[in-house]
Amino acid sequence: MGELLIGCSGWSYPQKQEDGGWMGVFYPSKEKLLAYFSQIFKTVEMDSTFYEKFYNHMSKGTFWGMTKATPEDFQFSVKVPETITHKKKMDLNQNAFVDLEDFLEKISPLKTTNKLGAIIFQLAPSFTVDDFKNVESFLDRLPAGYDYAVEFRHGSWQTEGPWEMLKHYNVSTTITDSPDPKLAFLSNPVVTTDHSIIRMHGRHKGYWYNYLYSKQELEPWLEKVEELRTKTKALRIYFNNHYGGKAVANALQFRKMVGEELTRSEAKALEKAEEYISRTTEQRTLT
Repeated sequence: MGELLIGCSGWSYPQKQEDGGWMGVFYPSKEKLLAYFSQIFKTVEMDSTFYEKFYNHMSKGTFWGMTKATPEDFQFSVKVPETITHKKKMDLNQNAFVDLEDFLEKISPLKTTNKLGAIIFQLAPSFTVDDFKNVESFLDRLPAGYDYAVEFRHGSWQTEGPWEMLKHYNVSTTITDSPDPKLAFLSNPVVTTDHSIIRMHGRHKGYWYNYLYSKQELEPWLEKVEELRTKTKALRIYFNNHYGGKAVANALQFRKMVGEELTRSEAKALEKAEEYISRTTEQRTLT
């Protein structure tokens, strides 16, 4: 049975809950957010590396700082910059691979300290199966020793070719839950290498991430998780429905649902999140 790690997509949400942040619902103060987060969860997905406006201000020292702020067994899964996947569409002729090499060097402290989880290539919604050759030639050059994952976001990838390609290059497909019916095929528990990743985006048809999963909606995922764990060495699950701290509640709820026994501090964090979200939801209903 493979290792199971459940966390959230991001941790730096210092705003108040009514503004979409985690203050009050999870964080007691704006101080040392990552250190607090890593007391409750053993993994996080880092989305900020995707956005140029944040990534360009990061250095190798940024990642050394992250390693020092977290426990020894903590893992960061990291999304590659949008320059690679969206602007250059993984095209070698546009030096997209040079950008990847720079990225791997920048995040190398995570690798050095054994805190690097998956490296996620989230393709643009406009990135179709017609770009197949770009993806394949790019994947062919990936250095060994990393857990890579690709997230498709266009319905045209619903063919056998992409899965065979990922198997050939030992890259995981990213299993997702979202409200787009054209992407329903991406929720199938497909295994293409020795690790798997699930991203729970939420199901709000406008702003996906402002959504609280019910336990009934999460239950069908239990069987998928069981299947994936029997076929892989590691399964990482990230709740991306971050708005207002909903990811915190759902991630902790799901940990209980898969049979994990929460520590006292984890159970308190779940109780706090559930009560806060319930109370604020009721207040909005009454006003």
